[in-house]
Amino acid sequence: MAQAASKTCEVCVSAPGSHYCIDCEEYYCENCKFVHNRQKLSRNHQFQKASDRIPEGKSRCSEHKEELSLICNTCNAQICTRCVTGKHNGHTFSQIVDVIVQLRGDNETKLRGKTNEANQNIKKIEESLNVFDNSVESVIKAINDEGNMIKRMVDKSVAQMIALVKEQSKKEKDKLMNMLSDAKSVLVGGHLDIKRHELDKTRQDGSLVQKINNLKEEIDKLTINSLPEFPNISFSRKAVAEDDIRQLIGTFTISKCAPVLEKKEQRHGDLYRCSWLWVSS
Repeated sequence: MAQAASKTCEVCVSAPGSHYCIDCEEYYCENCKFVHNRQKLSRNHQFQKASDRIPEGKSRCSEHKEELSLICNTCNAQICTRCVTGKHNGHTFSQIVDVIVQLRGDNETKLRGKTNEANQNIKKIEESLNVFDNSVESVIKAINDEGNMIKRMVDKSVAQMIALVKEQSKKEKDKLMNMLSDAKSVLVGGHLDIKRHELDKTRQDGSLVQKINNLKEEIDKLTINSLPEFPNISFSRKAVAEDDIRQLIGTFTISKCAPVLEKKEQRHGDLYRCSWLWVSS
């Protein structure tokens, strides 16, 4: 393709048109481009360097060699003005420039709607994040509260069991102490022990024989208690696993957030929908 001739700014019609506005389809010089970008209606227009633009010739009708300036709405085809009275006679038509304006407007409306929808989704997600964070904090507090309550119950049960051990062991110990006292009383300072010492001091005569026989009878009557079955104490540990403790505290549920494509032709991203998932603590 032959090199296109340099363009002139289509606004001031004096300076070289070194920039091409894609939205307006016009060439601008540096100064006019600056003014164009400052205007409210065109501040978002896109430019490209004129030297980077590939020259385009106007499309022409292959049959009549005239410019394709119309759209046949019936056939959805580009046609020239002479086609109107030919094979497209009786069809409905639109100017190509009008169709372009309408399509741009439609795209702008759709884009604005998508933008609003995306902003609403962002707001809902942010609100959901705040609610979810608060819910997480509530669940953590509930777990801590339940754990602390169980700890207090365990501490109370431990204290009660220790107190019961001390109380019942004291009773058994008191019984042993009484038995020990009785056993000692028979050997040391008892009635028979006193009489034996008195006989040792008595003179050796006939009366001593009678006294010794009497003492013998009393000794024969003396009964030494047999040893009792001594008490014993032990502790039987109940096997408790960590999972038992977790089940004792409770469980929690959390909904799983997964991407859900609502439309097959969706391109701008995945929408997320939450489904319930059971999670045991």
